[in-house]
Amino acid sequence: MIPAGTEFLEEDFEVEEESSKTYRMDKGNQAVCGKIDGLEAMEQVIFKILNTERYQYLIYSWDYGIELLDLFGEPLSYVCPELERRVTEALLQDSRVEGADGFEFEASGNMVKAMFTVHTIFGGIQAEKELEI
Repeated sequence: MIPAGTEFLEEDFEVEEESSKTYRMDKGNQAVCGKIDGLEAMEQVIFKILNTERYQYLIYSWDYGIELLDLFGEPLSYVCPELERRVTEALLQDSRVEGADGFEFEASGNMVKAMFTVHTIFGGIQAEKELEI
């Protein structure tokens, strides 16, 4: 049945930002223990986004993660600017991320490492992503 009235559309709604509090991943012990918030939580969010291949897992929305699979086998001159664009695009899907800049690249054999700064509402975070090409 279709609602008869539209009074609810005339009400003022207030949008509230949720806390960034989340579980803590202990990468060294491969365990989840405790809770974290703020800048520490954002470091974990960045790690998770940059280590989740976009479109590969049904549990995540198509806006979550980064596309890296098609960069394998491509020349370094293509990979570096494309990696910068994709990292920035992936991280900006999170509303707490304001941008990423200061990209520097190191290449060694078939590996390329990107180092950069992620600007969040909590402050700047130094991050990196290593990729086999």
